[in-house]
Parts: sequence; structure tokens; C-alpha cells
Amino acid sequence: MRDTAVAVPAGWAATATRAAVIPNATDKGLLAPSTPLTVRVGLNLRNTAQLAAAIAQAGKGAKMTPQQFASQYGPTAAQTQSVVSYLESQGFSNVKTSTQLVSATGTAAQVAKAFNTSLESFSLGGVAAYVNTKPALVPTSLGGIVSGVLGLNTASKMTLHPVTARAHANGCLLTAAPTGQCLPAFDASGVQKYYDVSYTPDASGTSVAVISEGNVSEVVTDLRYAESQQNLPQVPVSVITVGLASTDTSGIDEWDLDTQSSTGMAQNVQNLYLYATSSLSDSDIANDYSKWVSDDLAELGNSSFGECEYTAWLDGAMAIDDNLFMQAAAQGQTMFASSGDTGSSCALAPTNGAPASGPPFVSYPASSPWVVAVGGTTVVANADFSYAGEAAWNAGGGGLSQFENSTSWQQQALPTNTGLAATNLRGVPDIAMAADATSGAYNVYGTNIPGIGDCSTGCAIGGTSEASPLAMGSYARMMSWSSNGLGFAARWLYRNYVENENNATTVTGPPPTQAEGGFHDIISGANGAYTALPGYDYTTGLGTFDIYVMAQQIGR
Repeated sequence: MRDTAVAVPAGWAATATRAAVIPNATDKGLLAPSTPLTVRVGLNLRNTAQLAAAIAQAGKGAKMTPQQFASQYGPTAAQTQSVVSYLESQGFSNVKTSTQLVSATGTAAQVAKAFNTSLESFSLGGVAAYVNTKPALVPTSLGGIVSGVLGLNTASKMTLHPVTARAHANGCLLTAAPTGQCLPAFDASGVQKYYDVSYTPDASGTSVAVISEGNVSEVVTDLRYAESQQNLPQVPVSVITVGLASTDTSGIDEWDLDTQSSTGMAQNVQNLYLYATSSLSDSDIANDYSKWVSDDLAELGNSSFGECEYTAWLDGAMAIDDNLFMQAAAQGQTMFASSGDTGSSCALAPTNGAPASGPPFVSYPASSPWVVAVGGTTVVANADFSYAGEAAWNAGGGGLSQFENSTSWQQQALPTNTGLAATNLRGVPDIAMAADATSGAYNVYGTNIPGIGDCSTGCAIGGTSEASPLAMGSYARMMSWSSNGLGFAARWLYRNYVENENNATTVTGPPPTQAEGGFHDIISGANGAYTALPGYDYTTGLGTFDIYVMAQQIGR
């Protein structure tokens, strides 16, 4: 991981929130001192080396409650109170605590003084934003307690990237004879058959969550419509508003894809939770994660969004969210995150589907070592939707993190003999699923989806925004198979790979793949800088699921 040390004046201590600028933007001067702001102060964990070892060694059924985690690894009550007292002494109001976070409201002037920083206004393409142009500092008495400070930057935020291809055509789009194979748009039954749910039970014993933003009431309406159109059971749904309620509906197509594809693959779930936060800012997303972790209601979560990992490192979101994901893993929860749709490039600009069009960073939160990062494939099916083969999707995100280290379980699979991989950096993705909107998209239903329109007969949507919830729905079935005893997914998936890596057998496509334990090892295609090869690679990770085989092998 990169060194985050910064020079600080006497009496102050550095946090993970570093100075930022907005390239090619017009500097409008200091942010007006009276501007109201909400800050979220992240708190450090205790005994992190011991915690990492506990996660790595946890057996099936071993998981902590939030209370147990707090007593062993979370910030102490005294540490939390010291941050609360400091914020109150600086004139902040509405000071509230949640899992690993302390939130408060104040003015720009109070924020600048409390964190010894400077807040500057910018304009980029007519859009106003502000960032902290000096690092966020805290008094030395809080130096070992505070990890970072969010809310000082409106330029760093997550982006959504569902890719809409076409209206739903019934069945497959048949390719040329004589193969009889097709480039499918999946309904629930088709994707279940393609990834071989076979005799696995549905996921009615497991709860899942979609991390979302805005007003999601239409998402529930569209889900009910999709269920009726495909003769699926109605899953119980709970909407949990986190922070200030928002009227934004611009992300409905994303949340429709997340909810419909995950529960469609799962067939049923115990409960679907929609954690709807106020915006896609790093601060509000961290608040959403904090609520998901503290509630500990859903064993699985999905994040179909991301940002260049550099910006998450810069504003401190990486340090704060990684701590929350560590707690989730210790509690037996798994967050699935899409690897992005810009190939081996960083999503610093709107370059969806254009590999090598930006700097070579990977996406966050996919690059967190404590989530399951999901890349994308282009799929080919037989006419009955059974499996034919897959290749790496050319726009699927992947590569090596420049800020995160790999875990002990990933180190067993990484190609560490040459280049940057030998430095023990985190590889992205971990696994992959269907993502190519022209061959493998998921049919989303709704009578009037914002930004798309009438999808009453289905609209095919792809991207790794599809792959991640498909992976969550797949693992939900495996969790229910094991009576939710598996817990955090990453260790079991890498263990399955290691146990079977010497037993790979080629499956005739086209495109050909290798059967390797519970995985289809993808061995063709590329995402720009990286090529799919036998074994782990930076396009599709370990591969895609054969759900029935995987469930038998890791659920036993």
C-alpha cells in the first residue's frame, strides 16, 4: 500500500484524507465560510493484524456479532467520545455516532478550522464542486483514533454504469448455422440454467442487500412487475433510508438491474434490503456501508458502482470503507462489487467500454481486499440456454491495485513470478459473470424506467453492474445450501480454486473454457492491458460459477 504520510505542523496529526485538486477546472476561490457541510469522521480499528488473521482462519459458522466485534476490534467508547467532544468544542451540531463513524454538521469555516484545512470552490463544465486543497488534520490527541474525514470533497463520488443494449427479444439471438448457438439476453430461468443452478435450493434462507441511492420506491414497483412477468415468487423487500431522504431517481435503471438480476438468480431470498442513501458521494456511501454493517441483517451486499481507486485513496474513503468491510467479513457478511466498465483503465472520465483510454488504475470499492470484486464476460449459450462458453469482456475492469495489498488467500492464486504482481498488490477481479450487453445481458422489466422508457417486455442491460448482482444471487444459493454457514465468500472461493487448479479440463466452446472445481476458467479474450489465460488473471479472476458444482464443493 502506498505511504500516506504527510508533513504536519506541531500539535496536529495526519489522517488518510489528503489534499485534492480538480484538474482542468476553474478555481473560484475559497468556499463561502457560511456554507453548511456534513462531515463524517472515520475511526480506526484496534488489533487489525489479529483481526485479519481471525478472518483468514475463520471456519464455517464462525462469525462475530456487531457487539463482539466492537468489544475486540472496534474503537472504544472513550475513543469515540473524544471525537464527539472535539467536534462539539469546535461548534459542530447534530453530532451522531454510528459504526466506526462520527457525523456532524457545521459551516465551511468551522470545518476548515477544526481540520486545519482549506476548502476551495471549482467549476468544471459548468458544474460546481469543492475540495479540500490541504490535507485534513486532527489534534495529536486524536491522531491514533481518526482514520479519515469525509464530506470535504464533492468531486469524488461513485459512478453508475449499466449498459443498455436493446429491447428484449424472446429467447436467444441465434448466430449463424450450423452451430445453433446464440448470444443471449437472459431472463431469470435462462441465467439460472446457464450457470447451472441444477439441484441447488433457492436462496430463501439468505438475505441480500443492494447499496443504493435516491428514491427507490419505483424499484420495488418494477421488481413486482418483473416477478409477475417471469412467474417468480415475490421476495420480501425492506427499504432502509440512510441519511437524508433524496428525491433522485436517476439511478433507477441500476437499482432495477441489481434487484431483479440478484433475486432472479437466487429465485427467492429471505429478505431483500435496499439501503438508500442521500447521494453517491464517498461520504454518503460510507454512511450506507456503516448502516449495512451495523444492522447485520443481510449476509450479502452488492455495490454496482465505483470510482477510480486513486480518488478513494485521496479523500480517505478507501481507509474508512476498508475498515467497514473488514468488520463485515468478520461478521460473516460479503460485499460484492463491480470491477468497472473501462477495461484496464481508470474511470476518471466517461470512457465506458473503451479499454486503455485512461490511467491504469482499478476501480474502488472493487479493489478493497475485503470485498469480492466481480469482472465481466461475453457469453455464448446453446439454444436451450445451457452453457457453451465465455470470453473476457473487452470492457470489463481489472488489473493491479496501486494502493491495496492482496490477502493471504489471494496470494495463493496470483501469478507472482514477474512484474508488479510480485510486489503483493491486490489483483482485480476475484471472479466474473456475464456482462456484455450485446451477448449476455439481463432483461430488466418496468413500464417506465427513467432514462430508458418502456421495458414492459424487458430491456437488456449489461456491464459489470450486471455481473456483480448475479454473483451475489449465485452465492446466496450457496449460502442457503450451507444454512448460512459459509460466511465471507472470498476465502472459500480461493480455497476451491487452489484445491482444483491441477485438475482443469477443457470444455469445448466456442469459446473454450476450462472446468476447474466450481469455476469456468475463462481462457480467451482481453480487457486492454490484460489477457484471459489459464488460472487466475486480471480480466476474469478465478472465472465464473458453475453454481451446482461450487455449492457441493464448498457447502459440504
